Amino acid sequence: MIRRILDNSEYRRVLDNIVSLTGIQMVQYLLPLVTFPYLTRILGPEKFGKVAFAVAFITYFQLLTDYGFNLSATREISINREDPRKVSCIYSSVMVTKTILMCITFVLMLTVVLSFGGFRSDLLLYLFTYGLVLGNLLFPVWFFQGVERMRYISILRIVSSLIYTALIFIVVRSPADYLYVPLITSAGYIAVGVYSQRIVTREFDVKFTLPGIGDIMRQLREGWHLFISTLAISLYTTSNRFILGLLMGPAVVGYYAVAEDITKALQGLVSPISQAIYPYFAKVHSEDKKRARLELRKMLLVMGVLTFIASLVIALLAPMIVGILAGPKYAESVHLLQILVFIIFAVGVNNILGIQGLVSFGYKEKFTWIVLVAGVLHLGLLVGLVFLMGSAGAAIAVVLTEIVIGVIEYIILRRMGIL
Repeated sequence: MIRRILDNSEYRRVLDNIVSLTGIQMVQYLLPLVTFPYLTRILGPEKFGKVAFAVAFITYFQLLTDYGFNLSATREISINREDPRKVSCIYSSVMVTKTILMCITFVLMLTVVLSFGGFRSDLLLYLFTYGLVLGNLLFPVWFFQGVERMRYISILRIVSSLIYTALIFIVVRSPADYLYVPLITSAGYIAVGVYSQRIVTREFDVKFTLPGIGDIMRQLREGWHLFISTLAISLYTTSNRFILGLLMGPAVVGYYAVAEDITKALQGLVSPISQAIYPYFAKVHSEDKKRARLELRKMLLVMGVLTFIASLVIALLAPMIVGILAGPKYAESVHLLQILVFIIFAVGVNNILGIQGLVSFGYKEKFTWIVLVAGVLHLGLLVGLVFLMGSAGAAIAVVLTEIVIGVIEYIILRRMGIL
């Protein structure tokens, strides 16, 4: 059976993309773990928490800029990749639309920061961190996923992360140097983005054409439901650090950020599978819906078993992991990691049920409503549990929310006869 899978050109391309994406994710999440123990010890919980809070704050503006294009544009590029003129048109309209959104979000960010004293005192921190939004705009992951050619980016991310790692060790020497962390990170993202633009135009012969208002509005309509769902998802991901920072202070955010960063690094080893599968599954669904149902069941079983075992093992090893990566000052992060790590299982399963299942089978509206309701539910849970249990309440709230989403998605897919 394994030989039959390897002989299949479609499966081989998906496997190639999984390997490439895994390389990127290992660099993006695991290589920073080289600097992670250094930064947690040099900056301490308070300054580390300040940087984490700034990233959480700026992530809202990044989500507004990304809109729903990471999924809607990926699908559109995947379906039309044999038509160079159509691909150039899609690429141009998405890039222009994202640029307009970025300009709007920059004005919004400045307005918020300059309006509140607590934010205004860290203006440089937020400006440096906002570079992540520009870098993310320039780096069109959605395009490379759509054409299923992620290997072009692997080496770029590796070089960028190596430079970042070297600069962190050279420049950041005391807690007072915390501003250099977002500055170095943003510079790396922007450099990768600029070079990736050259790859798009040279290797894929994409020609930039100025889109009309109709093209921009069409992209906004296509991505609307996915944008709302992504924004709702942020209510139970990014909001945890943000709410903790507002209610409990930077040190508590520092403890929580350590546990969450470790979880995200480990989750980064699993997410390439979902990212690589999406364009392949979109194509299978457009050609053979019956085959798509069978593929969905297989993916759900494999992803569920894989992520649950990974979550259980990491929970058992949490004291050792935190001790090695963050140091003795972050003992409070151990129990947080033991809770948060089960997000790996929940998100892995939810991605198959939600993105590959509901979205690919044409139930974008249902998916949007599920995550929107869950996001609102999570905010209530988050605030209440943080007041009752502190940072542990935030960890429990996000895991509970993911479980609720998965149960609802599964029930809907069963009722629709897809599972």
